[in-house]
Amino acid sequence: MSFFGLDAPIRYAGPDSKDPLAYRFYDKNKQVMGKRMEDHLRFSACYWHSFTWPGGDPFGGETFLRPWMHGSDPLQMARDKADVAFDMFKLLDVPFFTFHDVDVAPEGASLAESVKNLETITDIFAEKMGQTGTRLLWGTANLFSHRRYMAGAATNPDPDVFAYAVGQVKAAIDATKKLNGENYVCWGGREGYETLLNTDMKKELDQLGRFMSMLVDYKHKIGFSGPILIEPKPREPSKHQYDFDVATVFGFLQKYDLLADVKVNIEQNHAILAGHSFDHEVRLAYALGVFGSLDINRGDDLLGWDTDQFAMNVSELTLLFHEMLKQGGFTTGGLNFDAKIRRQSIDPQDLLIAHVASMDACARALLAAEAMIADKALEGPLAARYSGWASPDNQAILRGESDLETIAAKAMAGLDPQPRSGRQEYLEGVLNRYV
Repeated sequence: MSFFGLDAPIRYAGPDSKDPLAYRFYDKNKQVMGKRMEDHLRFSACYWHSFTWPGGDPFGGETFLRPWMHGSDPLQMARDKADVAFDMFKLLDVPFFTFHDVDVAPEGASLAESVKNLETITDIFAEKMGQTGTRLLWGTANLFSHRRYMAGAATNPDPDVFAYAVGQVKAAIDATKKLNGENYVCWGGREGYETLLNTDMKKELDQLGRFMSMLVDYKHKIGFSGPILIEPKPREPSKHQYDFDVATVFGFLQKYDLLADVKVNIEQNHAILAGHSFDHEVRLAYALGVFGSLDINRGDDLLGWDTDQFAMNVSELTLLFHEMLKQGGFTTGGLNFDAKIRRQSIDPQDLLIAHVASMDACARALLAAEAMIADKALEGPLAARYSGWASPDNQAILRGESDLETIAAKAMAGLDPQPRSGRQEYLEGVLNRYV
């Protein structure tokens, strides 16, 4: 019997099932707009929250008492953790997983020792991936936990810290490439500042731009075909971070000529901390051509910090998938469960149940979005609202074939436009009919 007390993978049982360890809506082979549900959602389980977080918070320590977190041999603990992780991936039947380097392999006394440990675990992962069929959605390097990174990594005032971070990232993308990862993520957990009194913003941004440019060059050198992804986050732990939101990241990529190779990995919690909705950040990423992948979780509306709860809000998720289905969905990205169970959820099966419930919420939302698109429930009113721009004269404006004086003359000739209703409450009611 596994750590989870379950041997057979969790299966689809239909919407009438009351079994918390059965899928009610996630039927991976169900066709949705001509593609399997699994291929739309591309679920990924994350390594860090599921197998590394001990259940602590700022006011209390470990609650989970995971056996692989205790022992005298760090590499053996890492091997034990890998056994449990791949058991969970198999039980959930998720196609992907994600990891930080230090989540999967212990840090050594030097960077060389840390890299050797990562290479050892990478070989173990390769074997387990071959056995289970689980694939790697993306890998990344943790450049924020160790005290050396207290003032940032790429943006650190000490060039030796910058160099150490380069070495750590090289090892992480090498491991990702070896495991056929589909993306590589850069999460700048401390790429920001706590006070402007000791910060040269231009210098730090230039350092970050150079760091990312070198990473892109190396990606091409080793033949890594997937995109580099930046994960926007506005604050926490830094007062202000340089990857604040999608718009800020786009401006950064544009300035340092990185748009061809770097996209964004968007998280719901981070969108809320930046003062946006998840839907806003996803739509903007598509509009700017930088959409890459998603961390699927949610925050607590009463707390102003990153709670990383499992996504359960079907209405929010429906709007997300409505936009994604319109735009063609993922290419190399997926839905990564960057989410953790609550520190009181101490039973091993709580980890499975959380994933199952959230996967079902996503699947239910995907089906609702499909129905809305089939009925043109939102697209019809949206097209009607902008219909005036379809006329030849107004299309000429957008093509640059009409100048300011010509348009002003048209207005002076007697235009008297009248306001029209935005119909917000009607559209909110339409959404509710599907969810």
